[in-house]
Amino acid sequence: MSPIRLLLPAALLALAPAPSQAEPLRARYEVRAAGLQVMEVEATFDLDGPRYRVVTRIRTTGLAGVFSSGDQLTSAEGRWRGAEPVPAHYRVDGTWRGGRRQVVMDWPTPGRPVLSALEPPNETDREPVPEALRLGTMDALSALAKLTRTVAQTGRCDAGAQVYDGRRRADYSVQTVGLEALPAGGAFGGEALRCAFESRLLAGRRGDQDPEQAAKPQPATAWMARPLPDRIAIPVRIEMPSRWFGTIRVMLTAVEPLRSGQEVAQGRQ
Repeated sequence: MSPIRLLLPAALLALAPAPSQAEPLRARYEVRAAGLQVMEVEATFDLDGPRYRVVTRIRTTGLAGVFSSGDQLTSAEGRWRGAEPVPAHYRVDGTWRGGRRQVVMDWPTPGRPVLSALEPPNETDREPVPEALRLGTMDALSALAKLTRTVAQTGRCDAGAQVYDGRRRADYSVQTVGLEALPAGGAFGGEALRCAFESRLLAGRRGDQDPEQAAKPQPATAWMARPLPDRIAIPVRIEMPSRWFGTIRVMLTAVEPLRSGQEVAQGRQ
């Protein structure tokens, strides 16, 4: 299920334009594969003002939770320089397949990420990412916060970003497909903007991955809409192919604004 963990946080954020109101927004999603629910996702967007903060939590459920349990919290924060995010802190903390997962990365100098914690170390299961490929990159959530402003300014999905998350170095791109009517389901039904998302892994593949297979682009499709009037537009449906589980579908199940001063979500306890 590793392609889900790579693409899902990106897909959740890649298409959400800058909020029309200052309050953060919390969205919940369910992930289904082979007709079964396999994950729950919660995402909190706090993108307005001089600073930004994004938090995502991914947890396995059902049979997926029994055979390959996982609970991962990812957060990113920084400041805006015009339409450009300047990341300051990036954190990943959780467990996956019985092992602890942790990434702590900071930017004492813009464009130069510094890792202070990485568990497990890349040497155990991944090829290293060369220093030259790290320069000028952002973490996935900060880079995709940048895409939100691009969408807000242009009204289209066309954008790209260079991403380094402490383990992988990838290029992301999003392209506009067009408007499409979605049937009622979950927390939304109606007209949505369909966008094509793609990631290309440049470095950081797992040691057991075939190099040619790992280098292939990983596609996804996201439909963006406003489930709440006068609020941020977010993905209401996401689909991505997988090698073993057919099409993986992500559906918005709930969305709520967070009151001013309320703690940005750390996931349901």
